[in-house]
Amino acid sequence: MESKDYLKDLSEIKDLMNKSSRFISLSGLSGIMAGVYAIIGAAIAYWLVTSSVRGYLILDGTIFRICVFILLMVALLSIVTGIILTTKKAKKTGSKIWDATSRRLVYNFLIPLVAGGLYIIIILSQGKYGHTGGLMLIFYGLALVNASKYSIGDIKYLGFIEIILGLIATLLPGYGFWLWVLGFGVMHIIYGTWMHFKYDKN
Repeated sequence: MESKDYLKDLSEIKDLMNKSSRFISLSGLSGIMAGVYAIIGAAIAYWLVTSSVRGYLILDGTIFRICVFILLMVALLSIVTGIILTTKKAKKTGSKIWDATSRRLVYNFLIPLVAGGLYIIIILSQGKYGHTGGLMLIFYGLALVNASKYSIGDIKYLGFIEIILGLIATLLPGYGFWLWVLGFGVMHIIYGTWMHFKYDKN
């Protein structure tokens, strides 16, 4: 009997330590919605490009600026949805939404993401945009892997997939758009669904 109580105490201590060192209130539904936003945005951008006179993008063109705006809106909607759903989940579980752990999560997530974003802006300004989709996937994947040690560990697997897709996109730049859709759209929906049923349903 004492042995069972001892093991139970150890398990509870382990859970408390895990909760104190990891932000576990991320919502799987936010991942699903991010994927849906990405697919809708990609569909609109694809229609704009293919129905244009040229049929392709140029950096100083109006359609390119619209596509950048769509990309920013996808990112903004994903962030806002993620904050709303994560806050709702945190309140439901009685967890804090903004503490030392969540700050470390955001900090470690933003370092590769910001560095990658600045690098992409630099190469775009140089007229080199063939690998943009691949670079987005790679740096986003690195951000997920870097932040996973302060959140649900399963996030790193999505990060690895994004990195692999990004490397393939740099090898096959002609398929960069579709690999971007696969990484940011389809994989987010699959990952979010898996996380929702694994964690949010409990």
